[in-house]
Amino acid sequence: MAKRDDETEGIEKSRDQYGEEEQNGDIKRETWMETKKLWRIVGPAIFARISTYSIFVITQAFAGHLGELELAAIAIVQNVIIGFSIGLFLGMASALQTLCGQAFGAKKYDMLGVYMQRSWIVLFLFAILLLPVYLFASPILKFFGQPEDVAKLSGTVAFWTIPTHFVFALYFPLSRFLQCQLKNRVVALSSGVALVVHIFVCWLFVYGLKLGPIGTMATINVSWCLNVLILFTYATCGGCPLTWTGFSIEAFTRLWEFAKLSASSGIMLCLENWYYKILIMMTGNLKDTKIAVDSLSICMSINGLEMMIPLAFFAGTGVRVANELGAGNGRGARFAMIISVTESLIIGIVFSMLVVFLHDQIGWIFSSSDTIIKAVNDLSILLAFTILLNSIQPVLSGVAVGSGWQSFVAYINLGCYYFIGLPLGFVMGWIFKYGVKGIWAGMIFGGTGIQTLILIFIVMRCDWEKEDFKTDLRFQSSAVAALQEAAEAYLVGLFEDTNLCAIHAKRVTIMPKDIQLARRIRGERA
Repeated sequence: MAKRDDETEGIEKSRDQYGEEEQNGDIKRETWMETKKLWRIVGPAIFARISTYSIFVITQAFAGHLGELELAAIAIVQNVIIGFSIGLFLGMASALQTLCGQAFGAKKYDMLGVYMQRSWIVLFLFAILLLPVYLFASPILKFFGQPEDVAKLSGTVAFWTIPTHFVFALYFPLSRFLQCQLKNRVVALSSGVALVVHIFVCWLFVYGLKLGPIGTMATINVSWCLNVLILFTYATCGGCPLTWTGFSIEAFTRLWEFAKLSASSGIMLCLENWYYKILIMMTGNLKDTKIAVDSLSICMSINGLEMMIPLAFFAGTGVRVANELGAGNGRGARFAMIISVTESLIIGIVFSMLVVFLHDQIGWIFSSSDTIIKAVNDLSILLAFTILLNSIQPVLSGVAVGSGWQSFVAYINLGCYYFIGLPLGFVMGWIFKYGVKGIWAGMIFGGTGIQTLILIFIVMRCDWEKEDFKTDLRFQSSAVAALQEAAEAYLVGLFEDTNLCAIHAKRVTIMPKDIQLARRIRGERA
């Protein structure tokens, strides 16, 4: 009991330390206060995301010194097959940013653990549904135009990454659960430990045991399993006594409602995530396929590594907006969005300029082939523009997640990416014969560029007081439903000698009027 009181005091202290911004306060002070709140989430999130993404980058770097075929196969597995499942899991787990973030802001701490367990159930079921993508990777890649030798080796390598596929279903809900209650340092520490172990295991498997491409990819299983084990142990063995009270049967209730929100979140981010995977697949039919795939995969790896910073802002913005809406502060949600976009854009400008200045040196990190290094150099300007645009778009998506707009933004992503960007990339790549440059340019300017402009227009015209009111309604409706369930459970326990009432007793205090409500409900059902 004392431990739970200490946890409550710690959370309240963390929430009140920075406080809500004064409505008429100095803008510089408000900016500094919001920046501290934001970076308390973003700082550890950047380290955690770079560490986890570096696991894939380091694996690809080791593969690049095995040979061009091995590099192409492992690059496709990481960027397309694994990227396909990560896009879905990351998107679906983002539903927790909406629910857990708003619940934390509204001080409904007990619901965070229930939401995470629901997410585990939903994501594990979807992991089973996605399993054929790994089992039949070779024929799928052949169907989309990849050379037979690349597709065959990719299928073999993909089979050995199935354990990681299921680990994702645990990792993403765990990280969101901890992130929403400001325990980001735990996620960062776990990711750092996994990265250090991965470097050693990669060296051992590739150079020590000489296990080839299969051994190279198998190292990912070790690193991700270790990462999840650390987070799971912390969350369930005393690290979160206020928000984790054990496994609950309540996690199996309202699964369909939770699955719909998860699906909306998944579709919103998957349409974006898969967009760049399709870019790699489209290069399979170009001349000099291996060179095109290798050079583009290297650029996507660099972009993906830098993308961890905007994605950390995506996470931080989602939590900050959800916290402010949950606390009834629509103005604070808008201000958090402005600060996040501005700071992420500044960082994006810095990194895009670095790519421009180092355009002829970035390729050698991943390959020793002069041909591939030259091809990467030719794509560096497009890489710089991609980094710049992607410094804004994920942050705006974070606003959507924090506000619960996932379904609406999913339609925007579908239209911009797949009805504008892809056709434009096809026309520039094949009709106008610009090759991989044309495909990439059409997709980045036609898809991501237009989508970013639309999202800017939406968030600037948003009525944040109305969004605050919607959040209040969500929690009021949940409270009413919980009250009805608890009252009925109490009546059942009173007259039928069951223990269902104990399940709900932690959430609602039963009053005499609740018993009357239960009798009325039972009478209507009779």
